[in-house]
Amino acid sequence: MQTITVQELKQRLDDGESIHLVDVREPSENAEFNIGGKLLPLGEIRNMQTESIDDWKNDEIVLYCRSGNRSGIAAQILEQMGFENPKNLTGGMLAWKENFGADK
Repeated sequence: MQTITVQELKQRLDDGESIHLVDVREPSENAEFNIGGKLLPLGEIRNMQTESIDDWKNDEIVLYCRSGNRSGIAAQILEQMGFENPKNLTGGMLAWKENFGADK
């Protein structure tokens, strides 16, 4: 499984790159704080309900959650489903907030 650090992701976003972000947390967590990713909870990925991101199958997708655990599981599942380039955001939103605060 490929990973990306919060520093790498922030730099790429700051540089204006268009990156597919997927938040695999629950809706309540997403509502509290997010960095603009499409909400697709891990449970839906586990049930293979990925229609909302199927068009991204050949693209880089950065998955994130609170700490990096759920997004790591999600990345592995997506790889098994044939997604070519899912990446887990190391440390998740905890690392993001630690490094950059609550700003996107």
